[in-house]
Amino acid sequence: MSKNFYVTTPIYYVNGDPHVGSAYTTIAADVLARYKKSKGFDVFFLTGTDEHGQKVEEAAKMRDLTPQAWTDSMAPRFIDMWKALDINYTDFIRTTEPRHKEAVKKIIKTVYDKGDIYKGEYEGKYCVSCETFVPENQIVNGNHCPDCGKELTMVKEESYFFKMSKYQDALLEHIESHPDFILPHSRKNEVVSFIKQGLQDLSISRNTFEWGIPIEFAPGHITYVWFDALTNYLTAVGYENNPELFDKFWNNGEVVHLLGKDILRFHAIIWPCMLLSAGIKLPNKIVAHGWWTSEGEKMSKSKGNVVAPLDEIAKYGVDAFRYCLMREVNFGNDGDYSTPSIVTRINSDLANDLGNLLNRTLGMYGKYFNGTIVKGEVFEEIDDSVKILWNETVIAVDYHMNRVEFSRALEAIWKFISRMNKYVDETAPWLLIKDETKNERLATVMNFLVQSLYKVAVLTAPYMPTASQKIWNQLGFSNNILEASLESVDGWNLLNEGHILGTAEPIFPRLEVEKKEAKKDPLAINEDLKIENPIEIADFDKIDIQVVEILEASNIEGADKLLKFKVKTANEIRQIVSGIAKYYPTPSELVGKKVLAILNLPPVTLRGVLSQGMLLSSTEKKRLKLVEVDSSVKIGSKIK
Repeated sequence: MSKNFYVTTPIYYVNGDPHVGSAYTTIAADVLARYKKSKGFDVFFLTGTDEHGQKVEEAAKMRDLTPQAWTDSMAPRFIDMWKALDINYTDFIRTTEPRHKEAVKKIIKTVYDKGDIYKGEYEGKYCVSCETFVPENQIVNGNHCPDCGKELTMVKEESYFFKMSKYQDALLEHIESHPDFILPHSRKNEVVSFIKQGLQDLSISRNTFEWGIPIEFAPGHITYVWFDALTNYLTAVGYENNPELFDKFWNNGEVVHLLGKDILRFHAIIWPCMLLSAGIKLPNKIVAHGWWTSEGEKMSKSKGNVVAPLDEIAKYGVDAFRYCLMREVNFGNDGDYSTPSIVTRINSDLANDLGNLLNRTLGMYGKYFNGTIVKGEVFEEIDDSVKILWNETVIAVDYHMNRVEFSRALEAIWKFISRMNKYVDETAPWLLIKDETKNERLATVMNFLVQSLYKVAVLTAPYMPTASQKIWNQLGFSNNILEASLESVDGWNLLNEGHILGTAEPIFPRLEVEKKEAKKDPLAINEDLKIENPIEIADFDKIDIQVVEILEASNIEGADKLLKFKVKTANEIRQIVSGIAKYYPTPSELVGKKVLAILNLPPVTLRGVLSQGMLLSSTEKKRLKLVEVDSSVKIGSKIK
């Protein structure tokens, strides 16, 4: 069996900063890569940024930058974040790099030469946010994207299409014959169900914007984002320019893609079909994780509950943050990031269980044997139970790691740690020291504890590289724990007589749970309310606000921001000009609406057009919206 392992994160879109979701995926990939290295695998770990597409072009234009300059300013934010999270990747790819452009050109030409790309015209719904065309049978809630929920736009343009429908049966057969191709299995069922609805051919080019990789056989067309983005997984391991590397890690390695469930369909349907067409081996596993909420609510900037990884590192330390993300929820399920549960997890698992075991062990060894390893070969049955559990732990961890079940692997490790804490109580070294005839038994017990910690540090190193190194250092070892293999810590004769242990220092200080203020009654009134710019009732009574009906609504030539309305009042027809053209691109849709207007303002002329009043509007998320009134309310009704 080949011992080459290739793990990837998605390439992250550069229009936003890295967040807890992208941190979660990247930490998971890092943990898996480090674990496989400890198992003796040659590992290639890829992450990077997705830098082409319409949204990038628009974002750059808004900032008066070129798209390349914009992406050049954003990519380092991801590199800096991964450094802060102690991510040890092999390669960081940017889709604007020459090597990637060449790889994309190669795969498209390969698929084209096979006859799987044809010219056509796309007319249908498009999601700008996801940069994807949405077939009619996938549209939800009238006219919204099934993935992000945003409203779709109608697009009609010449396009090149990939014959994805041709590979529907082959893909289904592959999924059925490879049970772990899509993990967790519940996600596999969703994908299979979707495929069986019927795959449609995929538009793979755009000609209405320029920021992308040109298609050589299609002048004026650039590569559609997914055909571009997904190919990054091939680029980094030499698809275009390094056949030996590609053969090692793709053709003869285990290939695992980690990603969020929102992009599973692209990876589990479009990507395999592309590879089938190009004659390239499919990845071994596509693993989709769930979404994170914060304190039970969806994360939102407006709510102020977005989890910022750098803030969490500052509070808890990078190793504790990594541990909690991996431990709190099983990879694949949705999770809730709750401060009380994080603090409890750190105190219970890290400070109490692991930290306490380390402190007690080093404290007793220092007290009983001056911190120097002595020989001990008086064994009892309880020692055999520890050996057996360790072997079971290693097997369980490997099983769960191969199924990308980080939380369950940690559960197995902590079961062993708990057992060793119990071993201390059952063997009672503080009683053995009182009987000189049991000195060698005491040494045996203490050596089991030290060796258990030595072993545990190697198992936890993928999750907590710095903390695990500190454990080794406190045990008196200066070598790099990340270079240690699990095989090297097999057996129970790991410490030489005379080895000098270090001094115990708290690695995980206990944290205090912040007491939250009691929730305020949502219906409570503010008795100390301060009113800005107060007016008297008499002032309000001077304003004549009435219900009017819009009879006509049109743009004003030469005035992009203004709309001209003819409205019906109780007594006459009036003309009113309003600066809301930006928010109503189809003003005729307002005809027949009943709205509120101030009718006792003196007439004014705006851009040469008479205005005899003012329409009232509200501000919602920087958008102006006319205040509409129920159609049953009579025209001329006054607002009091």
